[in-house]
Amino acid sequence: MQKTLTSLFRIFFLLTALSGFLSPFYLYAQSPKHEVRAAWVTAVYGLDWPSVQATSPANAEKQKAELTELLDKLKAANFNTVLFQTRTRGDVLYKSDIEPYNAILTGKANGDPGYDPLAFAIEECHKRGMECHAWMVTIPLGRRRHVASLGKQSVTRRKPKICVPYKREYFLNPGHPETKVYLMSLVREVVERYDVDGVHFDYLRYPERALRFPDRYDYRKYGNGRSLEQWRRDNITEILRYIYKGVKALKPWVKVSTCPVGKYRDTSRYSSKGWNAFHTVYQDVQGWLGEGIQDQIYPMMYFKGNAFYPFALDWQEQSNGRHIVPGLGVYFLHPREGDWDIEEIERQINFIRRFKLAGEAHYRVKFVTDNTKHLYDLLQTRYYAYPALQPPIAWADSLPPTAPSGLTVERIADGYTRLRWQASADNDTLNEPTYVIYASDKTPVDTDDPRNIVAQRVRGTEYIYAPIYPWEEHRHFAVTAIDRYGNESEPVEGKAAPTYNAAR
Repeated sequence: MQKTLTSLFRIFFLLTALSGFLSPFYLYAQSPKHEVRAAWVTAVYGLDWPSVQATSPANAEKQKAELTELLDKLKAANFNTVLFQTRTRGDVLYKSDIEPYNAILTGKANGDPGYDPLAFAIEECHKRGMECHAWMVTIPLGRRRHVASLGKQSVTRRKPKICVPYKREYFLNPGHPETKVYLMSLVREVVERYDVDGVHFDYLRYPERALRFPDRYDYRKYGNGRSLEQWRRDNITEILRYIYKGVKALKPWVKVSTCPVGKYRDTSRYSSKGWNAFHTVYQDVQGWLGEGIQDQIYPMMYFKGNAFYPFALDWQEQSNGRHIVPGLGVYFLHPREGDWDIEEIERQINFIRRFKLAGEAHYRVKFVTDNTKHLYDLLQTRYYAYPALQPPIAWADSLPPTAPSGLTVERIADGYTRLRWQASADNDTLNEPTYVIYASDKTPVDTDDPRNIVAQRVRGTEYIYAPIYPWEEHRHFAVTAIDRYGNESEPVEGKAAPTYNAAR
């Protein structure tokens, strides 16, 4: 497998070497049926959301409307995954018994916005057929001023033995055995109380090149003959292992992911030039993948050229079948950031598809929805022109649900069609299947073709098909059941009557 990928990689670069006259469109890869299309929604400093503080009920509604508008834009461009910032630095965006509300919501620490942002985000994502993953910053706790603003509610006051100061900031200490227990308490709140589709960990690492990080006492106590570097890697791995097992014991379909540093270590193809996950921040990510304590990784690959492609391929070769979802630095398109050409992002998406990585994530969502260098237009009309389902997590469960049955199709008005069916026999209330709707002018409906997907994550056993344009109207339909692991049933098919009953 590795030799095959390496050969393909060489062919790809032979082609891209001719990029002076081969445009990204020429190399355009077919839209797949299964693909992660994600965006990070950044709450810290209100970078992506919110821009309005919930200082009154009216402003709380404006805050909610802002988020729904953002989600509408993502839905219109066929995104299917939202990485919603849920914990920033020692504070959160949900009603917690452990940590205070983030001040960005109301302008003051632990100010109640009058609603639960995480619950609202999940509900609105699910309405639009999108997954919502709780994005949680883990180890950093913020600068001294921020920590002081949290007062007695700061973890530095409540659990000082697991917190350490370093370079004018505070951090949880990965070397203390109780750090993983504390982080799992936060994760447990989120997974037990909310219908999240995933938990996504950021900054699950040491500060960069932290040779003087104040953990010498813990190293002497717990090092057990290991080098300092290996002990630190083992600490991060143990935190992730503990949380992964804890999440799977609660809800095994909830995906566990991290966004590690974008280069694992030097590859045989290209050097990381001294900056990588393994040596710089003590993340043994390929070890996590090999052990199977990750469902997905979103490596922060905010690079271009040879700083991107060899390392993306390296992640895929070492994936152990898990989902590799490179994070694309679309913020570099902005003239004040990097002024990248849009073709750089096109080439990266084409590469991801050609080498069958699981998808891509965009950092940050604002640069997508603001249509920076026509990125949104390009995604909506070319790369994400058709919907995509989530890639299954078959290592957790590979058994598809039973198919729905008895599909009836009825024209109820000009351009409106009502579909009704009998539910899948699977009645697990925690892993209750939802449904995917397909429509075509041909029969049998090709459910492998993403162009035929008209809706996903449909709850209940009825759907009104109402295409916007006459040329989108179809006569043949299919419905499948899909579970929380992404396993899809066989389809049940139905055909619309040529006329409708106006009396109804």
